[in-house]
Amino acid sequence: MPALRNCPAAVMTQATRIAIIGGGPAGLMAAEVLSQAGVAVDLHDAMPSVGRKFLLAGVGGMNITHAEDYATFVSRYRQRAEQLRPQLDALGPAALREWIHGLGIDTFVGSSGRVFPTDMKAAPLLRAWLKRLRDSGVQIHTRQRWLGWSEDGQLRIAGTEGESRLKPSATLLALGGGSWARLGSDGAWVPLLQARGVAIAPLQPANCGFEVTGWSQHLVDKFAGAPLKTVSLALSGETPRRGEFVLTATGIEGSLVYALSADIRERINATGSATLLLDLLPDRSQAQIAGALARPRGSQSMAKHLHRQLKLDGAKAALLRELTAAETFQAPQALAAAIKALPIPLVRPRPLDEAISSAGGVPFEALDKNLMLRQLPGVFCAGEMLDWEAPTGGYLLTACFSTGRAAAEGMLRWLKRR
Repeated sequence: MPALRNCPAAVMTQATRIAIIGGGPAGLMAAEVLSQAGVAVDLHDAMPSVGRKFLLAGVGGMNITHAEDYATFVSRYRQRAEQLRPQLDALGPAALREWIHGLGIDTFVGSSGRVFPTDMKAAPLLRAWLKRLRDSGVQIHTRQRWLGWSEDGQLRIAGTEGESRLKPSATLLALGGGSWARLGSDGAWVPLLQARGVAIAPLQPANCGFEVTGWSQHLVDKFAGAPLKTVSLALSGETPRRGEFVLTATGIEGSLVYALSADIRERINATGSATLLLDLLPDRSQAQIAGALARPRGSQSMAKHLHRQLKLDGAKAALLRELTAAETFQAPQALAAAIKALPIPLVRPRPLDEAISSAGGVPFEALDKNLMLRQLPGVFCAGEMLDWEAPTGGYLLTACFSTGRAAAEGMLRWLKRR
């Protein structure tokens, strides 16, 4: 694998030691850039092994990045697109695929534009990467939890044999967000940085499910976990998005909900609730549905009539019954309107620890162009602990890789000046 291109020259000596706190994609990518520049790297992670959330992301198929038009790709980062553009320009989807190929892992583009390793797995990629890092001299220390700083500015690290203190030449924090604490992303770094005067945007769930005030027991017993396929969802006043989602015991979740989760969350933050409009039959117009419902049903039950005329049954029919007044089922026009725009009132996101990712964290305004904290010279940040969010589909991982690389390059520039 060729060295990462456009990295600062290897100007450091082995007397220069860098501490990286966090062994996810951002921290590991930074370790690679730094070790290639001749810097001694000690990477510390609180878990028994590194890359745990990365491995979990590969359980259903390792979606590493996305192959869509680059301008569209960058726009997925919403309000932080411009702040992330320099990092993505340096290590975007195409360059990331080239880097993966250099590890001996082939990739392919799926029908949705998502990019996967050919075997769909994360473990082979991580194994090859860790071997290369160790071969380049990166020292990986597990079961090492960062506790902040001592009074004289040393890093406090709690390990299996007690607490140790380090005074590295520079420190990179790549500690993840606040979701999936059991995999290491527990947000415990927030008060440690706040105590040092760093303003932190509150961590919030992203790519998450949402709760309703409460489903009926019948819906929970019969349909919790059931998918609703070939539907569309939209916040009131917004353009519908098509896909599928899942009913849960407390509300809804799934890919279509995750795609809208940032807007849903912000609507709830602003008004206390959010209403999604569900189109149960997006391939049929309201007029077509009303016409089908108006056909005589004789002695057939409404459930059989919905199935026979519209193929509407199972979880879709159950949710329609759950959220529609009984008298509406006697009026074809009104029932057709409900089928095309069924309101689902949402009151809160599911807890942060259940979310796929988190929003909030260290604002870019607290960092200089090298991703160094203005309040703490010599301390850099990367990955999901920065204040950005993106949908699933490879966007999360790409930004973690790219900010890890950018922070490492920033550290090299800063050390060279010193």
